[in-house]
Amino acid sequence: MPINGVILVAGEGTRLRPLTYTLPKPLIPIMGKPLVTRIIEGGLMGNGINNIHVVVGRLGFLFRQALGDGSSLGVSIKYVEQRERLGIAHAIYRAIEEGADGELIVHLGDNYFGEGLDRFIREFREGDYDVYVVLTRHKDPTRFGNAVIKDGKIVKLIEKPREPPPNSFVMTGLYMFRDSNDVKRAFSTLKPSARGGEYEITDLIQWFIDNDRKVGYSVTNSWWKDMGTPPQDILDLLYLMLDEVKPRIEGEVRGGEVNGRVVIERGAVIEGKVHGPAYIGRGGSMVGKDTVIEHYVDVELNVLINGGSLSRSLVLSDASLELGRARLVDSIIGPKSRVRLSSGNYSLILGEGNSIISTT
Repeated sequence: MPINGVILVAGEGTRLRPLTYTLPKPLIPIMGKPLVTRIIEGGLMGNGINNIHVVVGRLGFLFRQALGDGSSLGVSIKYVEQRERLGIAHAIYRAIEEGADGELIVHLGDNYFGEGLDRFIREFREGDYDVYVVLTRHKDPTRFGNAVIKDGKIVKLIEKPREPPPNSFVMTGLYMFRDSNDVKRAFSTLKPSARGGEYEITDLIQWFIDNDRKVGYSVTNSWWKDMGTPPQDILDLLYLMLDEVKPRIEGEVRGGEVNGRVVIERGAVIEGKVHGPAYIGRGGSMVGKDTVIEHYVDVELNVLINGGSLSRSLVLSDASLELGRARLVDSIIGPKSRVRLSSGNYSLILGEGNSIISTT
């Protein structure tokens, strides 16, 4: 039976505007790679999944530009349009309509698992499940679908409950189906929810439960991030990934100072101080001599920083920062942005090509 990866990236990321007006969340790079690329390389390819359907919406052309036909990554990518925001179940159905038949490994494009996907996919296949989901605990279960478990089985799924069931687990953004034909049958019974007029993934999987199909689950034993409440979720993902970084210096430390677990990519120049964990990207990125990069900072491609200090921040490609004596904390600076500050503490979220100038 054919095996298909399905990555859902049709969401608009409205809560991270203005950044997501021009850059979808799954294309935001962390340590040199967009999240969607990490999902393909680290999750799907490693499990022999080379046929991938990417379900796109607004700004879908940016995914085509970034990923192409997949050949540069060693996979085959087909793009599927979801013109209306009709929910996760509908997005999966659209992929099936466009040729994703057989076994489906469905991954939300703004989710990431600290332990990877290997164990989940292996348990799904070895257990011969019709459906398999990955669960976790979360401090705010009302943001997600909730799973009610009894005697080791999922008996009910509830989409974003106002009052979550006691000791509830939440559903992450990874869903596996043994047979796409069963998914089509299940989808044909669904109606849009009253919550938002969408076809809910919880209703889709509930069909399998109600029809006595074999529905399995696993609880992730590591961290999991869903970038649903940006910007903090993106920054939290950055912190978690930097916590696992191994030091590597391929760029030039020109009279500067590098301490701790730091990656300096080829072409980068360090004249100031960089304290790890941190990542400085390739292509001529420059940390000036009066600059201090504090902990948990990701500086991407071709970024210029002079003066000031940064902590717990993500600076995207081709940005330019003149910080004087200012300090940036908990910030995301969009690509091609310009920041000029003289002093003070700031927390900024900037979209692509934005400028901020302060002389006070």
